[in-house]
Amino acid sequence: MYDPSHLRTFLAVAQTLSFTQAARRLGLRQSTVSQHVRRLEDATGRPLFTRDTHSVELTEDGEAMLGFARRILEVHDQATAFFTGTRLRGRLRFGASEDFVLTRLPEILEGFRYDHPEVDLELTVELSGTLHEQLAAGKLDLVLAKRRPEDPRGELVWHDRLVWIGAERLRLEPDRPVPLIVYPPPGITRALALEALERQGRDWRIVCTSGSLNGLIAAARAGLGVMAHSRGLIPPGLVRVAERSGLPELGRVDFVLVHGPRRTTAQSAADALAAAILAGGDRLHRR
Repeated sequence: MYDPSHLRTFLAVAQTLSFTQAARRLGLRQSTVSQHVRRLEDATGRPLFTRDTHSVELTEDGEAMLGFARRILEVHDQATAFFTGTRLRGRLRFGASEDFVLTRLPEILEGFRYDHPEVDLELTVELSGTLHEQLAAGKLDLVLAKRRPEDPRGELVWHDRLVWIGAERLRLEPDRPVPLIVYPPPGITRALALEALERQGRDWRIVCTSGSLNGLIAAARAGLGVMAHSRGLIPPGLVRVAERSGLPELGRVDFVLVHGPRRTTAQSAADALAAAILAGGDRLHRR
């Protein structure tokens, strides 16, 4: 009933919330992406997206289709691999940003290990900036991390907006420096937060620095200050800081998959893991 190519297109649009970005990811024309979505909507008899000239959003039925599409494609890919005799082998060095510590990325990795038991998967969890440096140095084969919107590297998994978050009871004094909870350099959210405050001319002071997301969350939950964070990944126990606080807009950030600059024996395994992450991208953030 549901064409796998239409489901892949649907997932790409759902994760990027952009027909243009989905077309770029899939190597299709934008008209083809629209056609695939329309045919899938015809097959379900339900609208899966609401869209206008400025935005694309999932409908309630679209949210439901996310899980169905992912599971259908997983089974489809497993069957294809079984009957074609495809068996990946070798060592795959995969780097994931700290941002994904509290998401369902482990489920995706577990599924990949089940499908490809002869791949030796090595996981590195680090700051996005550090992962990009290690990838460039040939120490990793594939990275899932943040990038700045103007950075052309990588395959887009999804766009998100950076927001200020903190403890619900936290109150900021307008005449005092903003208390910041940040990653150490070269953290991308750290750099974007400091740049935004500098543009606004707002004084700030760093009250906590940690290379661990759990360390930052603990400081924020204790009410020490505020941190810049992806809107789709806000940890439990923290909330967006109210607009009346006067903090500057932080802009958007992209989450991307980036392959190593040199082809290695791990390339096929890296391609397979990248496909699994793209298919399961809805597990990586909260809507």
